[in-house]
Amino acid sequence: MTEVYSISHFKADSRSDDTILCYEGKWSDGVYKTWKDFLVDSARMRSFIKSAGADGWVLHCEDYWYFLVTFVALLQCGKEVSLTQSTAPEFLSEIRGENSVVLTDQAVPDSSFIPDIIEKSPVPDERDFRNAPAISADDTRILMYTSGSTGKPKAVPQRMTEFELDNAFIISKWGMEFTSRRLVATVSQHHIYGFLFAVSLPFTLGVPFRRKRIVYTEEFRRLSDGPYMIITTPAFLKRTVDAETCLPMKDCFIFTSGGLLLPEVAAKTNSVFGAWPLEVYGSTETSGIAWRQSKNGLEWIPFDNAKIWKGEDGCLVIVSPYIKNPDGFATADLVDILDDGRFLLKGRADSIVKIEEKRISLTEVENRLVQSGLVQTVKVIAIEGRRQYLAAAVVLNDAGKKKFKESRKLEMNRYFHDFLMQYLENVVIPKRWRFVDSLPSDVQGKIHKDDVKALFDVPSSEEV
Repeated sequence: MTEVYSISHFKADSRSDDTILCYEGKWSDGVYKTWKDFLVDSARMRSFIKSAGADGWVLHCEDYWYFLVTFVALLQCGKEVSLTQSTAPEFLSEIRGENSVVLTDQAVPDSSFIPDIIEKSPVPDERDFRNAPAISADDTRILMYTSGSTGKPKAVPQRMTEFELDNAFIISKWGMEFTSRRLVATVSQHHIYGFLFAVSLPFTLGVPFRRKRIVYTEEFRRLSDGPYMIITTPAFLKRTVDAETCLPMKDCFIFTSGGLLLPEVAAKTNSVFGAWPLEVYGSTETSGIAWRQSKNGLEWIPFDNAKIWKGEDGCLVIVSPYIKNPDGFATADLVDILDDGRFLLKGRADSIVKIEEKRISLTEVENRLVQSGLVQTVKVIAIEGRRQYLAAAVVLNDAGKKKFKESRKLEMNRYFHDFLMQYLENVVIPKRWRFVDSLPSDVQGKIHKDDVKALFDVPSSEEV
C-alpha cells in the first residue's frame, strides 16, 4: 500500500513533486495537478490569508482542487474554518462575523474569488512553498453546518483529529480498494461524508481524485479507461440506474452514504455498474458508525472501534473515537440490536407523530405505500392546519405510471387511501397527496421536510 500522509501530518517532501493528486475529466485525458502544484497553490493561499487580516473564514468551493489547497492553507495559518454548502446571502450573513472573509469559486457577492487568488498570484519563492507549516490536528477548528433533526441549520464543531481517526479505520479495512483505483465523487465536500471520502481520504492515500464532482449520470459513460472508486449517495445511484442499463466501467468500487439505499436499487446498481454498493451509516455529529452491503442482508455491522447500545427511548447510542464526548452520542434513529452485535434501523424517532391522539410512524406509512408495488419513493410529512394531518408526496414506479396513465388525481388518491386502510386507521392516512416526477433533494441526496412541505403550500386543482 502507498505511504499514508494525512492533512495534519504531511511534510513538503512527503511525496515526490510529480506525484499526481488530481485530474480533470477522465484519468486518461492527462490533465493533472501534482504534489508540487499542491505545495505552490497552498502557499499562494497562505500569502493571501496572512495579508487579509480577517478574524473569520467561510469556505465554499465546488472545485475539489481549489477546496483542498484553500482548506489546507487555512489550517496552516491556524484559522477556524466554516464549511458551508449554502451561499445564500441570508445564510452567509448569519454565520460570518463582522471581520470575516468568504472564500469561494462561485459568483457570491462580497467574497474573495479563489481562482483569481491562485491563478493571478506570482509563483512563490521556493523556500516558501517548500516550508509547509505544520498543522496540529488537536488544535484545528472546523465548523460544519447541518440541518440536524429539526430542519434548522446548526454548526457542528469538528477537528482533524477525529476526521483522521475515521479515515484511518476506512484505510485499515478498504485501503487497497482505494489505492488500486482513481476516485470520482458526486457529493459535496462541505458535508462530512464528502469531505472525508472525496478529499481527506484520497489526499491521505495519494489516490488521484477528479477535480469536479459528477453532476449528470451520463458522465459515468466516459469512465471506461480504468478502475474507479465512486463516492456517491443513494439518490444519485437511483437516478443513474433509472437512466442507464449498463455502464462501460471496469472493476469499480462504490461507497454510498447520506440516506437509505433500497435493496432493489442496490441490486440494480450491481447490474448497471458491475458492483454492489458498500453503504456507510453515520452523521455529521458521529462520523462513521456502521456499514453493510445489502446483498448480504439489511443488518448493519458496527465499525470495529464503535460501541453501541439501545437507549431507553429505543434509539441507537454510540461511543467511538470520532466522538469527542466520552459519554457518546444519542442518535434519533430507532434500532433493534441483534445478539451478534449487528443492528437494524427502524426509522427516526422524530418520524413518530400523534394524529388525533393516535401515534403513527411516518416511516411505516412510507413503507406501506412502497409495499403497494406501485411506488418508487415517497415522503410523508405532518402538516399543521386547523388540526394536524399527514400529507404524502409520491413518485410512481413504472407499474404505477402504467396503472394510473388515464386516471385523475382523485382516483389515485382514493386508490392509495383504500390500500392503506388495510393496515392503518383512517385518521392517520394521508389527507393530501402529490404525485411528482421526483422528490426535491439537496446535493447530498437528502430530502428535507420544508422542501416537501412546499409542494403542498399551493392546493392542487382537485383540492380547490
